Amino acid sequence: MSTGSFINIGERTNVTGSARFKKLIMEGDYATAVEVARQQVESGAQILDVNMDEGLLDSEAAMRTYLNLIASEPDISRVPVMIDSSKFEVIEAGLKCVQGRSVVNSISLKEGEAAFLEQARIVRRFGAAVVVMAFDEHGQAETAQHKFEICERAYNLLTRDAGFDPWEIIFDPNIFAVATGIEDHNDYAVAFFDATRMIKERLPHALVSGGLSNVSFSFRGNNPVREAMHSAFLYHAIRAGLDMAILNAGQITVYDDIPEELRERVEDVLLNRRDDSTDRLLAIADKYRDSGEAQKKSDPKWREASVEERLSHALVHGITDHVIDDTEEARQKAERPLHVIEGPLMDGMNIVGELFGEGKMFLPQVVKSARVMKTAVGHLIPFMEAEKKAAGDTSAKGKILMATVKGDVHDIGKNIVGVVLACNNYDVVDMGVMVPTEDIIARAREEKVDAIGLSGLITPSLDRMVEVASEMTRAGLDIPLLIGGATTSKKHTAIKIAPAYKHGVVHVDDASKAVGAVSKLLSKERKPQYLAEVSDEYARLAGGMTTRERPTTPIAAARANAFDPGDHVPERPARTGMIVPEDITIAELRDYIDWSPFFWTWEMRQTFPAILDDPEKGETARELYGHAQAMLDRIEAEDWFAPRAALAIWPANRDGDDLIVWADEDRATERARFHMLRQQADKRAGRANMCLSDFVMPVGTPDWIGGFAVTSGPEVHEISDRFKAEGNDYDSILVQSLADRLAEALAELMHARLRREYWGYAPDEAVPNEALIREDYRGIRPAPGYPACPDHTEKRTLFELLDAQRTTGLKLTESCAMWPAAAVSGFYFAHPDAAYFGIGRIGRDQVADYAARKGIPVSEAETWLAPNLAYDPAVPAKDALRRSA
Repeated sequence: MSTGSFINIGERTNVTGSARFKKLIMEGDYATAVEVARQQVESGAQILDVNMDEGLLDSEAAMRTYLNLIASEPDISRVPVMIDSSKFEVIEAGLKCVQGRSVVNSISLKEGEAAFLEQARIVRRFGAAVVVMAFDEHGQAETAQHKFEICERAYNLLTRDAGFDPWEIIFDPNIFAVATGIEDHNDYAVAFFDATRMIKERLPHALVSGGLSNVSFSFRGNNPVREAMHSAFLYHAIRAGLDMAILNAGQITVYDDIPEELRERVEDVLLNRRDDSTDRLLAIADKYRDSGEAQKKSDPKWREASVEERLSHALVHGITDHVIDDTEEARQKAERPLHVIEGPLMDGMNIVGELFGEGKMFLPQVVKSARVMKTAVGHLIPFMEAEKKAAGDTSAKGKILMATVKGDVHDIGKNIVGVVLACNNYDVVDMGVMVPTEDIIARAREEKVDAIGLSGLITPSLDRMVEVASEMTRAGLDIPLLIGGATTSKKHTAIKIAPAYKHGVVHVDDASKAVGAVSKLLSKERKPQYLAEVSDEYARLAGGMTTRERPTTPIAAARANAFDPGDHVPERPARTGMIVPEDITIAELRDYIDWSPFFWTWEMRQTFPAILDDPEKGETARELYGHAQAMLDRIEAEDWFAPRAALAIWPANRDGDDLIVWADEDRATERARFHMLRQQADKRAGRANMCLSDFVMPVGTPDWIGGFAVTSGPEVHEISDRFKAEGNDYDSILVQSLADRLAEALAELMHARLRREYWGYAPDEAVPNEALIREDYRGIRPAPGYPACPDHTEKRTLFELLDAQRTTGLKLTESCAMWPAAAVSGFYFAHPDAAYFGIGRIGRDQVADYAARKGIPVSEAETWLAPNLAYDPAVPAKDALRRSA
């Protein structure tokens, strides 16, 4: 099942869908009810559906109470809330409680257009996205055509009259129960699939959702059959364009693990392929009632199969134990060594590529498959050289050049994409990190590559990518350009990069999509249509964005609504000035590792330790975790890394939105100044427009701030490169991802020491690692370049104060990326109410003010703050305001 960017909406925090949750709410056991939300998030829910519609319940009060409780839980509140109710007054009560952006579920046209628009405008005022049910004045739509007609009508009303952007609209075309015994119900699933396709094709950028459990309602009490129906329904619905669904993420079986007999009969029902589909499913339902989730087993006798089948099995399962012997046996049978690569090895890798693309294999497995392939090819290369053939001549599908742009050092994601492409028989030329534009162009010509892929993590990389695109145009290149990396987006690609190069610019947001994009771009038959589709989509994005100003609160008004630090009296630090610890050990750092982001690096999106028991990912996750622990043992025993840290505590005070760092405790001489930004969103009553400087007391009250820079050490890159040179991409990526985790662990350890010893404002703190990960302690450590302080250039002042290059070996690139890459830096704030937040969109007035405070041109400030701009810098302010009006 290919889920791509599919979103799981947790269904268990719903009194109408969960008897246990309903009982907890009715009994007032909100503490346990909060744990239900936590379990949903840990099981992979990316949005929480909260519903309090119960006749004997004060639904408004229950909604307020519950949303306020989960808002105080960091590991729950990190996912958005879907406020679900059939009563709009309950929705309004919820909207007044949620932090960040929420989703309203739902509104409809059942009471006519006037009521629909009134509710929509209220939702829009709160900044929420909205689910629209396929329900009008005549009732719920049952046919595909009626479902689409309602959605099209709602789409036009919302975008034309209510101010919604299309991507803020989620349609629910109604998932109804099938196999009910009523003939009219037999086509319900097909109608949903068809309506979804029509919505995705004819209502640009709108999303589609649905309540999954409805489809299997006829088989209540038979979980194996229900799970099979859910999995098969998702398999077909996602292919039709389904973006999200309300479901229990922990109870979705793997599509390929459904027994063939059951899958056939379930799909007969869902696709309405036979008149007797319901009877045939009922006939076998009891057979599976107590079977539990089926598990596909690999054949324990695989070593008895033909050599071609053994090689395929080894590639799919990442087994290197016998690969050289099997490759040699295959070579003995083949006419030429190259035929082994073109035959059984590529057959196996094609299976790997298909399974990964369909969501049936996960990234750690794919990287291990690549290791098997490289081992096999490595054995064959000498024989091919003996035939006077070029080493590595594997009849690749095409050659792709990949590079992290100049000024940027982050390459784990790029390396992963490279491995996935190589697994699909593409020749990858990896130029590494911090690659100048002219070198990219020259190497592309020299290697005669078929496409270029650019990666970047930090904001300035966006401008570098525009520069590369422009230079490709000037140099007369006509090969496709792929854009990827954490800071990139389809929107930026459409508006800024694509106009600079007319021969195909495509944004690729994860490794699983790279192969599909490249295969289309390198196909003579498919490339023109694919580029036309991309061009049309980007033209719509650019046309809808470049002339629009997004509303912001004037900076003066935002400052008038600043956070009030109260009468807090800051604790005097136990020590001030520079601190360079010499007693850092890997053994101590292991206790501070947050493992969830480790799995996210490997594109396995779930929290730790729940992922280890996940029915779909668990086996792979446990194996990966075991390999990580074994490598950590070696890192510790053999002193692979030399972690380094520098931190300091300085006398400081607030000066407007700036922070003054004083030369000494006399506070007479300014040593340095940090420039902070303030939120400019329109806040509801009681919510401040936050700025980090608010957490420090103004001049006249002694206060302090801290700063830090830590790294796992330069050794990381040497070891990773060595593994890569040996053809061991798996361990190369593994050591990089562990180094990143150790750097974060070191930052967490230093923060703990600061709280307990160096500053000492929490000397008796005893926080277990689970609570550390949830940040259940006083104080924060925000980093320049991240949501609360999005300007990377503040790192220059921080590094100068810390003398970071001398104390840690860390350097900043011209784009303010840290080298070595496994590094963390930031500030320490100790105010009891200090909390993390995002600046969000900022207006021209604050950008101009910020540039003046820093003494830089406005255009330079816009470059560093590009993702936060509420406007397009290319459009003059007066023109943008006039056009949006």
